[in-house]
Amino acid sequence: SRYQAKLIYTYSGLFCVAINPYKRFPIYTGTTVKLYLGKRRTEVPPHLFAISDLAYRSMLTKGVCQSILVTGESGAGKTENTKKVISYFAMVGAREGAKTGNKVSLEDQIVQTNPILESFGNAKTARNDNSSRFGKFIRIHFNSGGKLAGCDIETYLLEKARITFQQEVERSYHIFYQMMEPAVPELKKKCLLSNDIYD
Repeated sequence: SRYQAKLIYTYSGLFCVAINPYKRFPIYTGTTVKLYLGKRRTEVPPHLFAISDLAYRSMLTKGVCQSILVTGESGAGKTENTKKVISYFAMVGAREGAKTGNKVSLEDQIVQTNPILESFGNAKTARNDNSSRFGKFIRIHFNSGGKLAGCDIETYLLEKARITFQQEVERSYHIFYQMMEPAVPELKKKCLLSNDIYD
């Protein structure tokens, strides 16, 4: 009944358990962020933002680095939930005057790294159209006032065999298919690519 009511999060002790709904729910909006901002876990319904806010507040009050581990089986929603955590930190750690003119803010740069990582490290599998085929450790840096100061990402365990061989219903990394699209004129020519599979 929780799932049918679009309540995809629940707690089991210290853990926040998510059930992947395989569709988008409007539960990650700016209004939702404000609902969880500064609240105790027991004051609001279970949500990934409650865990994110607890880590953020603990970092600010205790002055100690915090970690969030996102884990699960293939197709469980690890990639999507990681993106939501990053978006939450980008919203609560946004700097005043971050958006000036045409310059892209640090917050936007951090959020926009995920599509690039997914192009080079995600692929279609039998169970998931956007399966991460690598691990990543994302470190988000804040200044002493709790504002975003930077980010670095370490990747590891890239599934290299996928480049040369895939199961019948699977594909290689997204980037190889994206390079063949006409979205960027002249890209195929610059990369010496053609539609001829024997080239």
